[in-house]
Amino acid sequence: MSPLTGQPRPREKMAEAARTASELLEVLWGRGQEAAPSGTVSPSQLRALLVLEKYDGTNLRSLGRALGSRPPSVSRLCDRMEALGLVERRTSATSRREVELRLSPRGRKVLDEHRTIRAREVSAVLDGMSPAAVAALTEGLTAFHEAASARLDAAAGTGTRSADDGGTAADSA
Repeated sequence: MSPLTGQPRPREKMAEAARTASELLEVLWGRGQEAAPSGTVSPSQLRALLVLEKYDGTNLRSLGRALGSRPPSVSRLCDRMEALGLVERRTSATSRREVELRLSPRGRKVLDEHRTIRAREVSAVLDGMSPAAVAALTEGLTAFHEAASARLDAAAGTGTRSADDGGTAADSA
């Protein structure tokens, strides 16, 4: 809040708008998630799959940094995802002490199904908006995506990557 006017600052207003929109998106996406042919995955599993898709062959430590989770939690999460056939663990070609995480074909299928469900829900909402509002939203979300991608890359310890070399984990989140 501005100390002079008592009104929310523009960034505070935007943060609040983003929070409420993201909460509604969670509800919309969750409605269709249970109908996915491959079955339901938890939100934490879905986030991990999105990160692994972009950082194929990453290790547990890097996945934990990208997710903001502690190593024991990430290890248990990967145990569950491996048991469901969503990820595969392989010994690193460069260090036998390190394990690489990769999406399995089933993990890729789950991501595709969830993207289809999410796209359908978002399209239904966009159909109720004016073309000018959709254009403004597209511009704002593009800028937000770039900033969020840089933040996630920094957290994962990968450095910034351009769209030319495959983008970032936030590309699909």
